[in-house]
Amino acid sequence: MKTVKSYSIVLLAILIFLHGCKIKTDEDRMELLKKEVTKTEQNFAELVKKEGVKKAFLQFASDDAVLNRDNTIIKGKDAIKAYFESQILQNVTLDWKPDFVDVSLAGDLSYTYGKYSFSGTDQNGEKITSEGNFHTVWKRQKDGSWKYVWD
Repeated sequence: MKTVKSYSIVLLAILIFLHGCKIKTDEDRMELLKKEVTKTEQNFAELVKKEGVKKAFLQFASDDAVLNRDNTIIKGKDAIKAYFESQILQNVTLDWKPDFVDVSLAGDLSYTYGKYSFSGTDQNGEKITSEGNFHTVWKRQKDGSWKYVWD
């Protein structure tokens, strides 16, 4: 009887240890995913600076992405492309950096938010500026990349 009790205690200790290892592994996995999303945000912002807003927003959009601009919902990549082609602003700068990143437990969705600043020149040569908060929802793609589904 003592032997069974001893084995039970050892088995319980092993299970508790393994559970602790799994928790640490899950935490590590979540941190890795958050870093991936943060890097994706950085790459997105860098592409805006190098290639322009339209190209970056199209490259990082999922096929079914949605933009919320001036209280208007713009659905899908084709509509997003048309939206950016209709913009007549020149000398556009757009900067942002997430202050917060979180990832779902399943590792397939993420959201970020933070501050942004925007400036450009309209057709009359007037400078337009805007600052505020952004919120982006990201979805992990089949190839492992992250694309935004809401911005």
